[in-house]
Amino acid sequence: MNVNVWGYRESAGRLQAIDLTGYKVEAADGAIGKVSKHSDEVGSSYIVVDTGPWIFGREVLLPAGTVIHVDTEKETIHVDRTKDQIKAAPEFESEQHLGDTDYYSRIGGYYGNFLG
Repeated sequence: MNVNVWGYRESAGRLQAIDLTGYKVEAADGAIGKVSKHSDEVGSSYIVVDTGPWIFGREVLLPAGTVIHVDTEKETIHVDRTKDQIKAAPEFESEQHLGDTDYYSRIGGYYGNFLG
């Protein structure tokens, strides 16, 4: 099965391009932080989550394919990964990720392993 982790699922409710900055992010097993940055670029959509004190202020990049629901009323994004899966993800490399195909391959490969 070939799944694009860099595109929003049709069922996610991400039908309009709205600013997701500041939205709360809920993993499968609880809150993980807030969106600090996002991209709706076709083929490379993602959210960057500031985890705050949860993992010492680390930011993590989550491909759009991990998003299962965007609740615009509650300003909350639900993802289908556990806290442990997100914590174990390759580290977010701030602005270095832009245009870095190796980085996108590592992230996409990591999260793609959980899609089914």
